[in-house]
Amino acid sequence: MTTETFVVAYECEEDSSSVLAYAIARAQKDGALLHLVHVLEWSPYTFLTPQEIEERTTRRKQEMTRAQEAIIDPALAKARAAGVEANGEIRFGQVVEIISETATKLNADMIIVGRSGSNSVAARVFGSVPLGLAQIAKVPTVIVP
Repeated sequence: MTTETFVVAYECEEDSSSVLAYAIARAQKDGALLHLVHVLEWSPYTFLTPQEIEERTTRRKQEMTRAQEAIIDPALAKARAAGVEANGEIRFGQVVEIISETATKLNADMIIVGRSGSNSVAARVFGSVPLGLAQIAKVPTVIVP
C-alpha cells in the first residue's frame, strides 16, 4: 500500500494553526505524509542592475532562512511530535501555481489550504488562493475555515 501525501499550503502559525491542526489530524487518521509548502511571493525584475540583483539575492536568502526558522521548522516539529511524517519547503513565486505544481510533482492525493480571510476588493475581483487552487489543482483541495 502506498502512503498518501497531503500538500499543505502553510502561511504561518497565527494564520494557519487550524490548517496545520486539520492536516495533522487527517494525516494521523490516514497514515499520510505531510508536505508543507510556504510560498514567498517575489517578483523577478529583469531590468535590474547587477548590484541590485546581488542585493535582491542576498535579501532573498535572508528571507528564506527566516521563513525556514520561524515558519516551517516549528510546524514540522508539531507534526512530528504528533507522530506524523512531515517535510517542508519554501518556494518563491505565485502561491496558487507553486502549490498546484508541487502537488502534481509529488503525485499528492490532496491539497490542504486555509480559507482566505481577506475581504478586499482585489481578493473578490481576482480570487483567493483557495479559489485558485480549487480551479486549477489536479487533486482534491480541502479548504479549512
